[in-house]
Amino acid sequence: MALQIVRDVCTACGDCEPVCPTQSILPFKGVYKIEAETCTECEGDHDLPQCLDVCMEDDCIISV
Repeated sequence: MALQIVRDVCTACGDCEPVCPTQSILPFKGVYKIEAETCTECEGDHDLPQCLDVCMEDDCIISV
C-alpha cells in the first residue's frame, strides 16, 4: 500500500517532506506528492506513517 496527498487539500507547508524515512514525498506543481513506488507507510521504521502524524490538514494524506 501507499499513501497519497490530496492536491486540493495540501497547503504546501512542507512539514511532511523531512519526516519521510524513504524520501518518498516530493514537491510537485506547487504542492507535494508521495511516490507510490517507494512509500512504505513507514512500515519497519515507525509504528505510524510519519507524514500523517505531522500533517495539520484533515484528509490531506490518504491511503490508496
